Amino acid sequence: MIKGRGVSENPAGRFQKIRIERDEGESAVAPLATEYRSEIAKSLITSNDSPDLPFRHSINPYRGCEHGCSYCFARPTHSYLDLSPGLDFETKIICKDNAVALLQQAFGKDGYQCEPVVIGAATDPYQPIEKTRRLTRGLLEVFLAHRHPLGLITKSGLIRRDLDILAALAGQQLVSVAVSVTTLDNPLKTKLEPRASNGSTRLAVIRELSAAGVPVTALFAPVIPFINDDELEEVIAQVAEAGAQRAGYVMLRLPWELKELWQGWLAEHYPDRAERVMSVMRDLHGGREYQSGYFSRQVGRGQWASLFAQRFEIACRRAGLEGHELPPLRTDLFRVPSKPDQLVLW
Repeated sequence: MIKGRGVSENPAGRFQKIRIERDEGESAVAPLATEYRSEIAKSLITSNDSPDLPFRHSINPYRGCEHGCSYCFARPTHSYLDLSPGLDFETKIICKDNAVALLQQAFGKDGYQCEPVVIGAATDPYQPIEKTRRLTRGLLEVFLAHRHPLGLITKSGLIRRDLDILAALAGQQLVSVAVSVTTLDNPLKTKLEPRASNGSTRLAVIRELSAAGVPVTALFAPVIPFINDDELEEVIAQVAEAGAQRAGYVMLRLPWELKELWQGWLAEHYPDRAERVMSVMRDLHGGREYQSGYFSRQVGRGQWASLFAQRFEIACRRAGLEGHELPPLRTDLFRVPSKPDQLVLW
């Protein structure tokens, strides 16, 4: 166990050719400081055609996430950088320092079609380095200047810094925010999400965003059998009281290397219930720990999934959130960036 870190191992990514084996009894790693690396990215907006996602386009100004959530489905993406999905994911953070310029360029391209873009689909855009790097704020300024719609996903209290821009966007029906509330139990939060904001801060975020007129969806995510699923009803009641207009949930997902990392976390923190957790995971995914099929990857299938869906529906009904949908974001206000005057030769 490493204080302040979500996992204790740093296994090789699936594309790495060299793997380092530790001697028996040897410590996994020395104490680690977080390292920030600058990247001049070639492109910024990523597109998908997944039928189970509510967005087609997304931006992640950072790769890796210092929040260190042990369950993060994005951990395996660090393998594409020849880095580990383990400790590297939360200690080697890549900052796309030209993100703002790339967004401006994208909006100005001939034939650009204005559709909502989500910031933070993979890693949190308000992780600690954003306090000084300010990439996310810079992106928001571009969205506002060109009246382009966007969504944000975060679990960080730092988003409150940008309430001025978010309120201005909301006034034109150009933004919505999803706030992830995984647990209201601080000791559990410390184990699961060691460097993320606590539950009370996330409720405060929902409250302040809602008061500023920003539409908020609360996400109970991820749902982890026998770890946090018992908090469902309380979380839904609390986020509704704080002003969330809508609620959703996502089951724990264990793609690629995350499966082994997660089972290591379970063995370390909850050895008494580890097998029960994984048994339900297999029930949710047809006998395997995870299957990436559309729709079922988000909510699972089978008896446990069905019972949880019923609980969620009842909790939302009691909290007054049943059937609530946010108004669609506007695309008709988009202003194409003006091109610099061309040089006239006489």
